[in-house]
Amino acid sequence: MPLNGQLIIGYDRVATASSFRATDAARGSQLDPPFSIAGAAEVARACALAAAAFDPYRQADLATRARFLETCAARIMGLGDELLERAALETGLPRARLEGERARTVGQLRLFAQVVRQGDWLGLRIDPALPERKPLPRADLRQRMIALGPVAVFGASNFPLAFSAAGGDVASALAAGCPVVVKAHPSHPGTSELAAGAISDAARECDLPSGTYSHLSGPANELGSALVSDPRIKAVGFTGSRAGGLALTKLAATRAEPIPVYAEMSSVNPVVLLPGALQTRAEAMAAGFVASLTMGSGQFCTNPGLLIAITGPGLERFIAAAADALAKTAPGQMLSANICANYQQGVARLRAHAQLTHLASGVAASAGAGTCASGALFQVQGQQFITEPALAEEVFGPSSLVVRCRDSAELQQVLSHLEGQLTATLHLETSDHTIAAQLLPVLERKVGRILVNGWPTGVEVCHAMVHGGPYPASSDSRVTSVGTRAIERFLRPVCYQDVPQNLLPAELRDDAASRLRRLVDGQYLSP
Repeated sequence: MPLNGQLIIGYDRVATASSFRATDAARGSQLDPPFSIAGAAEVARACALAAAAFDPYRQADLATRARFLETCAARIMGLGDELLERAALETGLPRARLEGERARTVGQLRLFAQVVRQGDWLGLRIDPALPERKPLPRADLRQRMIALGPVAVFGASNFPLAFSAAGGDVASALAAGCPVVVKAHPSHPGTSELAAGAISDAARECDLPSGTYSHLSGPANELGSALVSDPRIKAVGFTGSRAGGLALTKLAATRAEPIPVYAEMSSVNPVVLLPGALQTRAEAMAAGFVASLTMGSGQFCTNPGLLIAITGPGLERFIAAAADALAKTAPGQMLSANICANYQQGVARLRAHAQLTHLASGVAASAGAGTCASGALFQVQGQQFITEPALAEEVFGPSSLVVRCRDSAELQQVLSHLEGQLTATLHLETSDHTIAAQLLPVLERKVGRILVNGWPTGVEVCHAMVHGGPYPASSDSRVTSVGTRAIERFLRPVCYQDVPQNLLPAELRDDAASRLRRLVDGQYLSP
């Protein structure tokens, strides 16, 4: 599928007068072709098509919707090496990483196809009429979940496939029955166009409305603002910076009709090293930490940016081993010059802080290495960390801060002062269970996912996963952006009272409801 740099608006490829180019992440040179920039007219056209497609698409039978998602997955795999090679150019990510991300992308599309067919997400509830009930009869009441409406999805810089034009937000919104308008990330427009073309072609193959999916590109923030402001958009999916997420949330809240923005923003993912674990396996934990910290040049939202531990011999061993391992770690390719510059500024700010000690850095990038960056490790005392909230701010990249606590009380105090996070990790042995039990209620209030004896990088796409958390990890802690519950973001309940059988949605009728799991008069019944 050759790249042509055109917008994808429904089934149509659209060129505009203005354009921009992608950048080779490793070399800094511009790449062909030029990509059309969507303006107000293109946004309006895509949103109008999405609105027109909404009722026909959401009312398509579950088998059709599931087949569409599976067709999207097949067509993305059918792009073959062309997709991986373009993504490598635009992001600097190695092929193995991109192959894994492609597998995750098609895997989550196929998983949501299974979810759609199973039908539990419909939340079917039936309370039959009780005409003889005293003192008042009960009407026939039936409930199901329906799609919110067209959804705007913003591609993420650090996941050119799994969180972009064909990523998790797109998959869950399409599964819910929502047409999608994607705003591609300007760092990888070619990768996005290839994936978007596969989805558009899949929609056509499945005979779905033209506006089921559209794909817009452009480097300016005004494109995203226009998309969120369009009254036909009913929800937003976003993965990116706190500043970007907050700007979109504010814009969506001030519309004539406010809409939800499901934004995943910033997280430092604290890792707590408890005394028993430090005493038993400090060196092994240090090796695992450095591997997690520098994986993908630290450009993961679940990167372990904060280590918290009680001062003692075990912590000294851990720091020595981690510093030694980091000092031997080669610099990593960053996704873009802008991300690299922001990382370097963040590290320089930490180096200049009077209360921080610089513990180690990775192998320095050679002159002319462009957007390569080295890891960095710092430490600070617990009370200093508590009094300076800025020390807990995310530095996007392979940088981490060790917080040294006097005792378990101070450790708990440090955790209590943290903002909301995507993850928290406990490294522990059996001897640490008492203190861990005291920390778990604190962590439950602070994070979306709690790990034990692991590292937070790596998010499994499955039924039980939660990828979200209290603000600022996400804008709505009640939902997840990864896992099958992600579909819930784009649904709302509708109740039908005394509606005749032939006018009810098919899944709520007496002759059809038995095919899906439902709650009947307070009792769950399965097919």
